[in-house]
Amino acid sequence: MAKVKLGLVQTVGHQNPEKNLQNHLQKIREAAQKGAQIICLQEMFNTIYFCHVEDEAYFEWAQAIPGPISNAMSDLAKELGVVLIVPYFEKRAPGIYHNTAAVIDADGTYLGKYRKMHIPDDPGFYEKFYFTPGDIGFKIFETKFATIGVLICWDQWYPEAARLTAMHGAEILFYPTAIGTLEHESEQEKVRFRDAWQTIQRSHSIANGCYVASVNRIGVENGTKFWGHSFVSAPFGEVIAQAGDQEEILVAEVDIAKMDAQRRIWPFFRDRRIDEFGDLTKRYLVD
Repeated sequence: MAKVKLGLVQTVGHQNPEKNLQNHLQKIREAAQKGAQIICLQEMFNTIYFCHVEDEAYFEWAQAIPGPISNAMSDLAKELGVVLIVPYFEKRAPGIYHNTAAVIDADGTYLGKYRKMHIPDDPGFYEKFYFTPGDIGFKIFETKFATIGVLICWDQWYPEAARLTAMHGAEILFYPTAIGTLEHESEQEKVRFRDAWQTIQRSHSIANGCYVASVNRIGVENGTKFWGHSFVSAPFGEVIAQAGDQEEILVAEVDIAKMDAQRRIWPFFRDRRIDEFGDLTKRYLVD
């Protein structure tokens, strides 16, 4: 299937996880009614973005994957015939937690998970307190409609993550996200930050000749204003669909067949000097 419709669910987060779950179950139905075949939810879809503080109480929100949430999503995926990308807080074992996305195929089959690899620790984003870095690598998922890769939020700033996922065969890179600006930041800074956020992800489309779909939450939570603006970019980086800063289900059709033509004209994979890239495994090259 060359043409696929993507659905990005951009919405607010509520303090009550069950309310968020029910809200997103309904949003998934709405996205499917709009024709979406692969539907991606925002980072930690069933909770607020709680990493603004270090508070042990939030560990109680974590669940096993697979578990009750992914099971409910599997039932809905099978009913609607859609692929679902479901990011939420994973409890792996006592004291080991991850920021994870479950991937469910259109027949309800749980295909596996991706665990966020890059974990930030900045004012308002104290994720290292909660999340262990992912240790299962960069992965692809062969779904009914396309071969997809999933990366999560802070991963989006790292070209190596996009490259390795694309090299595994991903046709679409999905980035469920929770990103915004803090109260003290100026309007000029807010515009500059959002522009950089979109630019780096569009560059992943260009460098890898694939589609990128990024879904971000909206609303104000504990001093952080999440800016939304979920978008889809094509293999040469052009934005083919973009949401605003309000609640929205963004649906965009992508044509997988265009990837081959793009990679013939701009053969970045062919021309990579892989014999010279060994230093990329080092932290820095100056002592």
